[in-house]
Amino acid sequence: MTSSGGYLKLFSKPRFSGRGLSRSLMPALAALLLLALPVASTAGRAVPTQAANGAKVYMLRGVLNIFSLGLDSIAARLEAQGIPVDVTNYLGWSGVADEAAADYRSGKVKTIILVGHSSGATVLPDMVERLNQLGVPVKLVIGLDSVFRTSLHGRVGRYVNYYIGNGNGEPVARARGMQGELDNVNVQNVPGVGHITIEKNEIMQRRVISDIDAVVFGSRSREVSAAPGPVR
Repeated sequence: MTSSGGYLKLFSKPRFSGRGLSRSLMPALAALLLLALPVASTAGRAVPTQAANGAKVYMLRGVLNIFSLGLDSIAARLEAQGIPVDVTNYLGWSGVADEAAADYRSGKVKTIILVGHSSGATVLPDMVERLNQLGVPVKLVIGLDSVFRTSLHGRVGRYVNYYIGNGNGEPVARARGMQGELDNVNVQNVPGVGHITIEKNEIMQRRVISDIDAVVFGSRSREVSAAPGPVR
């Protein structure tokens, strides 16, 4: 695929409930997987510092592992701060949730942070629900332009959904009984932002890192502004 338009056509109609992938997409996804790059997890290389307070970030790429490479850049910048990061394809979200739960129960991780782009953002509500079922708290979730309508169940500290309102991006709905802070932020006015560039955009990268730093280090940068438009 050579254009964002062709890529987005894959995601223009079906809607998600936040409870798993639509069966109607499975044949298409199976075909895409034949072309996919390896989906092995990329573990953070930096040694966590005491200042990181036991936090770990789990990142989920979108389709084919080639449209979400900006997550690797964000991961490198977080690792430079001593925050460990794993980057994985979204198809492995359930296994990542189980791994995060095991890390939490062992005491290796005290604060779980989730970040996803595109399809990786779409499965974040499912991942939150899975961790809730396992009795593991999620401190922060950051979605970057999910193009499916999702709903958030269960409990989370803060869920920030950055979406492009004049594109195919969708806000996340608050389901009955959902507990925690849910922010839908329309970033259509950020210069140069698009579905396949949102995670590579410097303004958005700084915004994501600022959100994470606020949880890990207890402070939020005031210099970063996503210049959000109206929330739908």
